[in-house]
Amino acid sequence: MRDLTKYAKAMLMSAMILATTAVMAQQPGISHFRGYDKSAVNQFETSKDDIQPFNGLKVRVGGSFTQTFQALNHENVLDTVAAQFIDNNGDGTDDRELYPLAPGFNLAEANLNLDVQLAKGIRLSLETYLSTRHHSEAWVKGGYIQVDNLPFGDENSFFNQHMFVKVGHMEINYGDGHFRRSDAGNTFQNPFMEGYIMDAFTTEIGGEVYYTNNGLLVMLGATGGEIKGNVFRESALDPASNLDPTQLDTNRRAPSILAKLGYDKQLNSDLRVRITGSLYTTSSSNRNTLYGGDRSGSDYHLVMENTAASSGSNFTSGRYNPGFTDQVTSIMINPFVKFQGLELFVTYEMASGRSLFEPAPTEGAEDIDETRAATQIAADLIYRFGSNENFYVGGRYNTLTAQYRDVDDLILSDGTINRIAAVFGWFVTDNILAKVEYVQQSYDGFPATSIFNEGQFSGIMLSGAVGF
Repeated sequence: MRDLTKYAKAMLMSAMILATTAVMAQQPGISHFRGYDKSAVNQFETSKDDIQPFNGLKVRVGGSFTQTFQALNHENVLDTVAAQFIDNNGDGTDDRELYPLAPGFNLAEANLNLDVQLAKGIRLSLETYLSTRHHSEAWVKGGYIQVDNLPFGDENSFFNQHMFVKVGHMEINYGDGHFRRSDAGNTFQNPFMEGYIMDAFTTEIGGEVYYTNNGLLVMLGATGGEIKGNVFRESALDPASNLDPTQLDTNRRAPSILAKLGYDKQLNSDLRVRITGSLYTTSSSNRNTLYGGDRSGSDYHLVMENTAASSGSNFTSGRYNPGFTDQVTSIMINPFVKFQGLELFVTYEMASGRSLFEPAPTEGAEDIDETRAATQIAADLIYRFGSNENFYVGGRYNTLTAQYRDVDDLILSDGTINRIAAVFGWFVTDNILAKVEYVQQSYDGFPATSIFNEGQFSGIMLSGAVGF
């Protein structure tokens, strides 16, 4: 029976591989398309030059699959003298005691990708999470329509030559880091295992208008400011209303405004230069998720989590969410240089904001800061080599300093998180990628009441991925 089961599994796997090969061989061309395989490496916004002949509606079915193996360990200092015993969940164990990690395979993650050419210069993109750490059920990430060519007027109009529009419930284009992060099963564009410590990624409902010309990129956008639609009039009292005693403000929702200005040019056959600056801001929100909108989860499972944690509920392990859920203003600057096989990608990010129920200045307490700040710096240095740059080695340095509130005296303190990572990657084919990474992350400046107190984690990660 065991041999029969093994045979059946082998036959099923062979059938899946043959079916995948057949689908990939018949994939239709989609204009202004960003791929899910090796072609996505170092691709950011779609290009106006990527034009496929239109001869009727086309549907492209794709998929992304990633399996990881984790061998990480973590530690912290559980200071029961300074902070006594903390047991808010009543399980008899200190909430700062770390989850007992052991080497093993993480949940395999998978995406289903549908891209449809609806008309000349008009396409639809729909991505569904089939299996993720955060959601065990299938979950639609979002969908949008992109218009690069107006179906009326002059074919050589200003819009058709230089502009395009995206409208829908979509991954917002704040910064360039979201183009290089893992997104559930879709991991080809990320040379490492994880994104950055402060992970700027979310989906919102709205639109973005783009202008491009000879390397210049300008984008303006507006969204509803939240991860899902909401027509309920909020009534929660905003503590910031104490700034004006004559007006009791409520937790109103306001739109989010996005902007990006950049330059991206292949200067010669060896050298490409890109630099962008991005802005995201909203004045009020019921629940803004710029730094907590990922519905798949971190690839470092259960690091720096306590013994009551679960992989699905505690899905942001290793990341830091500053908690700017009411107000947030963030700026990200991203230089990118690629010379032959050597490439450098840098992130400098400044963010400030607050949650709804944080203390705000009142009469006699004007010295209390209304907002907090966070600053992040990251640098990826990658060298690609071999036939068609099918191999690469790389290193990453990522540091974050974020203000948090001391609940006793309401003052702000700084916590710092540092991460270094080294990686080796191999594109076995354009649709198969293998990686091995060493990572080390440390925490400094967090109070004795925090699970991050003198914390750190380190170890090895391995992954195999398919994308088409």
